[in-house]
Parts: sequence; structure tokens; C-alpha cells
Amino acid sequence: MDRVRSPFAGVVKAMDAAMRSMNLEQISSLMDKFEQQFEDLDVQSQVMEGTMSAASTLTVPTGDVDQLMLKVADEAGLELNMELPQAGSIGVGTAVGASTQASKEQDELTERLAKLREQ
Repeated sequence: MDRVRSPFAGVVKAMDAAMRSMNLEQISSLMDKFEQQFEDLDVQSQVMEGTMSAASTLTVPTGDVDQLMLKVADEAGLELNMELPQAGSIGVGTAVGASTQASKEQDELTERLAKLREQ
């Protein structure tokens, strides 16, 4: 942090001196320097965030992530299918069957809701 703080402190002091003298060229030069340092800080922070994100992603075991996902799904009342289908193992008939099944379930839920509203 000292690497960041000291250059900014120097720029602020120089800006104070430039403002006192009202030398527009010096003020413009200092503002450009300040902007460049700010952009450098932004790049450094992005690199640090990316590094930290990658490091934390690599250190968390996938089993823990799966368990957390299941816990959150249970709390939300969702059913979570953790297995992804293999490429080519689902045919068109299976997809249509699943769509028909979902449609039937939706129709049943709609009917139940209508009955509850009537009561």
C-alpha cells in the first residue's frame, strides 16, 4: 500500500504548489501524471483480483462446492440434478418426453392453484 500512497501524496503536494502558482501547464502535467498513476493502480487491482479469484477457485475442493450447492437448493426447495448428460446420450425422443412431462406437471399445478383460489 505504501507503493500506492506515497506517489499519490507526492502528486497532491505538487498539485497544491501548482495551484498556488496557477501555472496551467504545470497543473495540466500534474493532472496527466495523476491520471496515469490512477490507471496503473486500476490495472494492478484488476490483476490482483484475478489472481485472488483464481487462487480461491483452485483451493476449494469440488466436493465442498457440490455439497454447498445441494444445501442451498434444499433451503430454497429446489431439486438439483448434479449429473450432466453425456454428449450424444440424449435423443430427440427423450427431450420431447421431458418436455411433455414438464407440460403435464405445469398443467397439474395450474389446476391445483385454480382449486385453491376457489376455496
